[in-house]
Amino acid sequence: MSKVKYYYDPDTLSYRKIEPKKTRRYRNIALFVLGSFLFGLMSLVFLLNTNLINTPAELSLRREVKNYELQFELLNKKMEQIEDVLSNIEERDNNIYRLYFEANPIPEEQRRAGFGGVNRYRALEGFNNSEMVIATTKRLDIIKKQMAIQSKSLDEITKLAEEKEKLLMAIPAIQPISNEELTRMASGYGWRSDPFTKARKMHWGMDFTAPKGTPIYASGDGKVTRADNRSSGFGKHIRIDHGYGYMSIYGHLSQYNVKKGKKVKRGDLIGFVGSTGRSEAPHLHYEVWKDKERINPINFYYGSLSPEEFENMLKYANQENQSLD
Repeated sequence: MSKVKYYYDPDTLSYRKIEPKKTRRYRNIALFVLGSFLFGLMSLVFLLNTNLINTPAELSLRREVKNYELQFELLNKKMEQIEDVLSNIEERDNNIYRLYFEANPIPEEQRRAGFGGVNRYRALEGFNNSEMVIATTKRLDIIKKQMAIQSKSLDEITKLAEEKEKLLMAIPAIQPISNEELTRMASGYGWRSDPFTKARKMHWGMDFTAPKGTPIYASGDGKVTRADNRSSGFGKHIRIDHGYGYMSIYGHLSQYNVKKGKKVKRGDLIGFVGSTGRSEAPHLHYEVWKDKERINPINFYYGSLSPEEFENMLKYANQENQSLD
């Protein structure tokens, strides 16, 4: 209930009611409405800029941001697992695979190097979670680079493994005549007595005594470069180029089982024992060459002889007896 104001009238010696002017009433109402509007507007602006009240769209966005933060956290945990697995692969790559195939290990700084130069993450700056997003993106980029380096390394290892396998199969690693058909190992590599002149001279191979017609086998994979009797002293002979600097010679054959240009595998039948050329009796003269240098063939029989057989052969090969050619 509004207050009623009175004033004292001296003429009538009485109190009279003060009647408010209509303009003042309207002004007061207008001021009240304006003040209420300004107060309401300021309150709304204040509430909208605080967490006290949120619109449905803001609530939805906040939930979405929380979900993204959770997804980033899970992503980082997965990247941590990937980094552990990748680290294990890299360790085996450096310390086993590359070491076995005689390849230089990949330096740690090269595997984990970042990206220099232009700021690759400028577009991710200026947001509330920019630091988290940029850190995660950098981490992911480094993992991708590590995987690319590791993939390239494994491709190199695969190629080296193929070459290693070819090399192992190419090395003249078996005895060219089987023990079952071998009469005896007549003469080894070294200084021996010449059967014709009786003078002491260097014998550059090994002589295997066997009956005429005994099979002779290729001691390693390769290509036949010669199968003829146009070499002094060897008579009918075969030469096999094994690649990687290796070559083997089979001399004094009775006949061939291969021709020039033929590709052979270790253990293939290539010819038969004879006594052609400068020979005193049926036998196989066998030589191994590496980088155009003649070397002792006895060092290459690990592919066909047991330790006992090898020791027995070594004993006979070291005897300075007379050679058969």
